[in-house]
Amino acid sequence: MLFSRSSKSLSISAFVLVLMCSACGSSKYAATEKIYKEKAKDFAKIINATPPVGQLYDSLGLANQEWVGSVNFGIRKPNFVVIHHTAQDSLAQTIKTFFSTKAGTSAHYVISRDGKVVHMVNDYLRANHAGISKWGKDTDLNSSSIGIELDNNGLTDPWPDAQINSLLKLLATLKKTYSIPTANFIGHADIAPKRKNDPKNFPWKKLADKGFGYWYDDVLKNPPVDFNTEMALRYIGYDTSNLPAAITAFKIHFIQSDITPTLTPVDILVLYNVYTKY
Repeated sequence: MLFSRSSKSLSISAFVLVLMCSACGSSKYAATEKIYKEKAKDFAKIINATPPVGQLYDSLGLANQEWVGSVNFGIRKPNFVVIHHTAQDSLAQTIKTFFSTKAGTSAHYVISRDGKVVHMVNDYLRANHAGISKWGKDTDLNSSSIGIELDNNGLTDPWPDAQINSLLKLLATLKKTYSIPTANFIGHADIAPKRKNDPKNFPWKKLADKGFGYWYDDVLKNPPVDFNTEMALRYIGYDTSNLPAAITAFKIHFIQSDITPTLTPVDILVLYNVYTKY
């Protein structure tokens, strides 16, 4: 079935509006907002191209190719939320970093120490926050996740209630809007073992209590004698190609008081309990 010109134009116009809605803001950032809008327009042109440039192939040549636009399609939606700490000293410093084309990094949201939430990339767009990463079979977390940066230096900063409360409200909105599974709220260290350690000393239990990620129970049962810890880590989602790094990442998330790359008997009890929730 071919699109009518009016219905196609309406669909594209609506998509452009979605792409550009988060670009609205104060004149303080007028220059960068202009760049955002221009990039959004460029993406809209790519989507509007019919047929998509260079994407039709046929062994018999161009004469045997045809573009027929279906009415059944939509925008890709995120399936994970990845939480980071900024490792910087202020919200302003992080925003400045995300304006730097040289740095090349970004996140969908940044939450300051006082709880202010800054939305920087539309949820439907791909932000550069995950880097080289893997979770389960997903090797492109930038394309499948929303990145949230928390204003925290990663060393001595606490996690203020105002910041965590804003995070919980944001996570509730994202989970409901995109039907993100409970298991898919994870940290940067989880998806990038060895390379990253954030967010460090983070109150994951508070998030799990609200349905954002899993945490272990107060009473831990002994695993069976044939319990395979490497398999359990891999089943949860960790990349175990470097097993010590995967163990460290697991312990950054669930143990925190000891992040050495070996599993103690207590660590194994925690791992088994978390594993059973997946």
